[in-house]
Amino acid sequence: MKKILGIFTIRREERWPAAAALLYIVALNTLVINRYILQFTAISDNFHRLFVRTFHVSGFDPLTYSVVSAWGTEYNIYRHPLLAFMMWPLNQVNQGIMIATGHNGVQFVVAALLVFCAFYAFVFLCRIFREIVGVKPLDAWLLGALTYSFAFVMVSACVPDHFILSMFMLVLTLYIAGLKIQSGRRLTLGQSAILFFLTAGISLNNGIKVLIANLFVNHRRFWSVRNLLLAVVVPCALIWGVARAEWHYYERPNYMARQQKRAKAEQTRRENIAKAFRDTTHLRDTAAIRAGIDRAIAQKAAEKQARDSKKAWKAHIGKPMAHGEFSQWTDISTPRWASMVENFMGESIQLHQDHLLEDDLTTRPVIVPYRYGLNYMVEALLTLLILAGVWCGRRSRFLWLAMSFLGFDLVIHVVLGFGLNEVYIMSAHWLFTLTIALAYLLKRTEPTRLRIPLRLTVLTMALFLMAWNWTLLVDYLNR
Repeated sequence: MKKILGIFTIRREERWPAAAALLYIVALNTLVINRYILQFTAISDNFHRLFVRTFHVSGFDPLTYSVVSAWGTEYNIYRHPLLAFMMWPLNQVNQGIMIATGHNGVQFVVAALLVFCAFYAFVFLCRIFREIVGVKPLDAWLLGALTYSFAFVMVSACVPDHFILSMFMLVLTLYIAGLKIQSGRRLTLGQSAILFFLTAGISLNNGIKVLIANLFVNHRRFWSVRNLLLAVVVPCALIWGVARAEWHYYERPNYMARQQKRAKAEQTRRENIAKAFRDTTHLRDTAAIRAGIDRAIAQKAAEKQARDSKKAWKAHIGKPMAHGEFSQWTDISTPRWASMVENFMGESIQLHQDHLLEDDLTTRPVIVPYRYGLNYMVEALLTLLILAGVWCGRRSRFLWLAMSFLGFDLVIHVVLGFGLNEVYIMSAHWLFTLTIALAYLLKRTEPTRLRIPLRLTVLTMALFLMAWNWTLLVDYLNR
């Protein structure tokens, strides 16, 4: 236990940069708390409705506020199988605050978790730059600052969603895996299982990245029967079993109640249409009346479908490959190239001025262009530097581990289209891999005359993005 907790100790040489990062992250959370404190400190008889109707920052869901205020399995169980249970201790702390003060302390309780995860993600990421890639301390802090100047790292660090928790676990996984690769040691079954349960419990698809890390670290031993059984098959089966049990015990009763309510509402609607038809028709034949009612019901259904198809939540979600339990989350209609330019490498890193932090499922179009060519120049420069970094580190097994994390996200988001219409929301899952690649470029140019110009470029980019994104974020939260 002492060894595990030791990884969280802030070392002497880390103290000043870590303190600066902590103040930065606390300031971000203060902005969000200040924006909603009057509404969210009130005790409510329906916390879910209060938070969902009031909280609006891009497409982030305030379900964590709801769960920490009144515990329940509100997250999608198959995508976040253990997240609600992870929030239970915070819920108990908040229950104590509400009893003691008569006010809901959810914003402060959740902010403490967000600050912890964002802070240690920064610390571990900078350790990756220094200890595993091997750049100078100054370069490591510059790259850390650049990472935290990215728009949706900043936003994820202060909104009540799961993405900064996932970023923390993924960076921790990379850090541990990098140390193992350096020392030539294996990732043990216990370490792999713990990382998998925590990471997959927060977001199931990210659990795959822990298995990928196991493959890169253990190499041939990954394929041993013991490792495959105890580090892959059993953990996957257990977490899937937990998700299924959770659905049947917690969600299925709610699902059945919703289905019954929907069926009752549909029956009432049909009866009202039938009554209106009978009151206005001149027909007397029973069969003709029944046929007329069926046509009226079908016409009303077609009109409703036409109205819904024009709404953003329907029009922007994209056409799925199929309508199965998981295939319904895919998207084959959202344009790929425009999404890569404006969202994947655009909004994720630089906020758009138009439709600033609006929700794609309400008022924001899927594709929003920048007003200025400067933003595209910054995006192009950053992309070129990252590609150069990948080339410089092409012989590093650790870099390819980090790139496999990015590659996995490219497959599920860009190829399959999962969440592609608002892909920037998930960007905290991969943005740190971009600066890891950039670290290899800084490492390669250390003994050359390019070192100083490259440092200045990274510094200038970090300052520009920080100023750009901070200005827009503050403007949005103070409206």
